[in-house]
Amino acid sequence: MRSASRMSPFVPRQWAQVAALMAAAALSMACTDAPSSPAAAPLITPSASRSGARPTEPSHYTITDLGTLGGSFSIAYDINDAGRVSGAATVPGELQHAVYWADGKITDVGTLGGPNSEAAGRSERAELAILSDTRERDPLEENFCGLGTGLVCGAAVWSHGTLTALPTLGGINAAAFMDNTAGMIVGVAEDGTRDATCIPPQKSHFQAVAWYRGTIHELPPLPSDEVGIALRLNDRGQAVGTSGLCSNTTYGGFALGPHAVLWDHGTPINVGDLGGGGVAVAADVNNRGEVVGSASVSAGGLHPFLWTRATGIRDLGVMSSDPADVANTPFEINDRGQMVGASCDATLAVCRGYLWEHGVMTDINDLLPADSPLYVMLPFALNDRGQIAGLALVTSTGEVHAFLATPAPDASAGQIAHASRRAKGRVHLPEHVREMLGRRFQKRFQTHGR
Repeated sequence: MRSASRMSPFVPRQWAQVAALMAAAALSMACTDAPSSPAAAPLITPSASRSGARPTEPSHYTITDLGTLGGSFSIAYDINDAGRVSGAATVPGELQHAVYWADGKITDVGTLGGPNSEAAGRSERAELAILSDTRERDPLEENFCGLGTGLVCGAAVWSHGTLTALPTLGGINAAAFMDNTAGMIVGVAEDGTRDATCIPPQKSHFQAVAWYRGTIHELPPLPSDEVGIALRLNDRGQAVGTSGLCSNTTYGGFALGPHAVLWDHGTPINVGDLGGGGVAVAADVNNRGEVVGSASVSAGGLHPFLWTRATGIRDLGVMSSDPADVANTPFEINDRGQMVGASCDATLAVCRGYLWEHGVMTDINDLLPADSPLYVMLPFALNDRGQIAGLALVTSTGEVHAFLATPAPDASAGQIAHASRRAKGRVHLPEHVREMLGRRFQKRFQTHGR
């Protein structure tokens, strides 16, 4: 069992895992000097579940709006096998606090003294990985948390109701992204090395790290690189993320780098790329050692990939020939080989979440009841039960909320047929939602563009 991201009220303030989505896609589309890529590999079929069951079509789902803390925005980053969801939600006044949802209730985890925080983690040990504003002003003004406050970003662990700060590598800022059942947490921390070539507003080096029992351990970048970011890990202690130079790798609310990395018990392994140059980020690794992520392709945009030791890196293609599928990125893979991700066009006008299963990508919105009040944009997480959590548009209000989608195996054939026939089509996102996504990345492109 596997248990283990500044304007309107609709703004999410940290997108640690959206890196390999719209940001990298826009960068990839802007690159005209990328080398030719090898021929795309055919879609492949993931490993069968441990039960041996191989459904002939994706499950259909019920969906729940997880709500907020009284504000207008919430986001879900992780879900464990018990169905507990972690993320963030706004309070009245639109400050954002780390939260978890369990048994129909939302719990405010709090902050490290600053105004905003976020939580993630799949552990069943009542623990969460936290990144949070602190009270201290950042003298380097790096906006490391991506929360737009100018405050020092702190990593922390929340355990049984207590929030405890975690150390850095000697630098000012750190952020924690994910924990596992053994109590290990991964993330990123500054090491205090100043570098004028870093992408503004970053001014110092940052490293992928793992914390265990309050002690920090550096996960070194690839031999040719100097900085790194660890996004997720499995229960075996393997972590994934990206590494590069400070001049082509960034963290400040999202992760973006040229080399996808698997850290196998601390040793960095280059997962490879899809021939497009520019961007390669490993987003998740399951307990079978299967790595998913996204990378630039020579035609422009991003394709999702699946890497195993046996097959190496494989291009999974896109959902269709629709231009809305140019930025196609996975976020998480479970131990059954199911994967969730998102597909957006280059303008961010169309974003939709997908489920990848048995070599086929299916729009999650086509698996929901015909009268669903939510449109799934970014499905960040799924557990081994097949439950999915992430970010959805509330179609009646234009707000964006965290959601939980649960397989509905008892749906009748008539219900399934009705859902399949409804042909909902693409939802063009409201302008304020597009701005929410675009403003999160645009300044970073301008400083990073080639």
